[in-house]
Amino acid sequence: MPAHDFPQPAFMADEELRILSDSVGKFFDDHAPPERTAKWREDGMVERAFWTEAGQGGILGVSVPEVYGGGGGDFRHDLVIFEQAGRKDVSGFGASLHNGIIVPYIVAHGTEEQKHRWLPGLCNGELISAVCMSEPGVGSDLQNIRTTALRDGNGYRINGAKTFISSGQLGNLVVVVAKTDPTMGAKGVSLLVVETDKVEGFRRGRKLDKIGQDAADTSELFFDDVWVPTENLLGLDEGQGFRQLMTELPRERLVIAFQSMVEIEKALEITVAYVKERKAFGKTVFDFQNTQFKLADLKTEAMAAKTFVNYCVDQLLNGKLDTPTASMAKLLVTELQGKVVDQCLQFHGGYGYMNEYPIARMYRDARVSRIYGGANEIMRMLIARTL
Repeated sequence: MPAHDFPQPAFMADEELRILSDSVGKFFDDHAPPERTAKWREDGMVERAFWTEAGQGGILGVSVPEVYGGGGGDFRHDLVIFEQAGRKDVSGFGASLHNGIIVPYIVAHGTEEQKHRWLPGLCNGELISAVCMSEPGVGSDLQNIRTTALRDGNGYRINGAKTFISSGQLGNLVVVVAKTDPTMGAKGVSLLVVETDKVEGFRRGRKLDKIGQDAADTSELFFDDVWVPTENLLGLDEGQGFRQLMTELPRERLVIAFQSMVEIEKALEITVAYVKERKAFGKTVFDFQNTQFKLADLKTEAMAAKTFVNYCVDQLLNGKLDTPTASMAKLLVTELQGKVVDQCLQFHGGYGYMNEYPIARMYRDARVSRIYGGANEIMRMLIARTL
C-alpha cells in the first residue's frame, strides 16, 4: 500500500485533469531532468530559458481566461501543476507563486486594459512575476511598510527597499506593496505594478544565501525614485492595496498548505521504500515495530491533514474559503511537514544527513514553509480571533 494512498476528491475526478497531469509530468521529465535541476541548485536559480519553455508548454497561466492568453482553467488546473512540480522535484521553479498567487492579483483586481496588457506575457513566459511585500525590518506587518509611491505628475514615484523576494533576480513584472498615502495606515496602501525593463532607478540587490530551497531565486530589490504611470496602479483606485492583499492571502496560504502536503506524501513514500530495503541487525528497518508504529502515526496524521486540505480547496472553488480557515490549513500542514520530514530523515540514519539523499534536501527546504506566506505565529493570531 503506498504511503500517500488517498481517495481522489470529487472535484478532481475529471478526465481533463488526469490528461493534464500526465502531460505536465511528461513536460517536466523532458525539460527538467535531474541533471538540469541540479545545475539550478548549483546556480541558485532556475534559468530564464526554462520559463520560456514552460510558457510554450502551457504550464503558465492555466487558470487565466483564454481571452487574455491563458489556459481557461481554474484553481484545480493550477493544483495539478503544483503537484507534478513537487513530485518531479522541479526544484526552485516558482510556478506556484506565479500561477497561484501573483497572476490572480491581476485577474481579480486589474482593469481590462491591465489584463490585456500583462496577462499574455505572464502566460507565455515573457514576463516573470514577483510580489514585493517584505521589507528589511518589516515582515508580516504589512500595515507598517515604509516603501512609498507618491504622486508625481501623471504617475507615481516609488522609493523603498524590499527583501526575501522570490524570483527577485528574474522577475520583470513586480507587484510592489507601497504607501500612496503614508498618513492613512492600511487605507493608504496600494499595489503598483513595475515593469522592470521599462523604468529607471530599479536595482536588484543580493541573491540571498539560504539554508534551503537552493534553486529558488530569493533577492533584495531596491526602488530609487522609480517612476511609473498611473495606469500601473493595480485597479486604478488608490488605497485598495491592503484589501486586495487580504482578499488573495487565503489562496496563497492554501497553496503553501497544498505544496507542504505534496512534500509530506513524498517524504513518506521514499522513506517507506528505504526502510523496506535497508538492513540492520539481520532484518530490514521496517521489520522493527518502532518503525511501523511511528510510520503508522505519521500516515494517519497525513491523511487527516489531506482531508482538511481537500476541504479547503473545495471551499475556495466555491468562493467560500475565509482567512481563518486558510490560516488553519497553512498552520496545520506546514507544522506537520516539519515533523514528518524530520522523522523520515531519522529513519534514514546517517545517510539522511547526506545531501545526496533527497530527504536531506527536503529537510532543509521544509523549514521555510512555517515562515513565508505569513509566519505561523501570525496564523495563530488570526485563528485566535475567531475563538
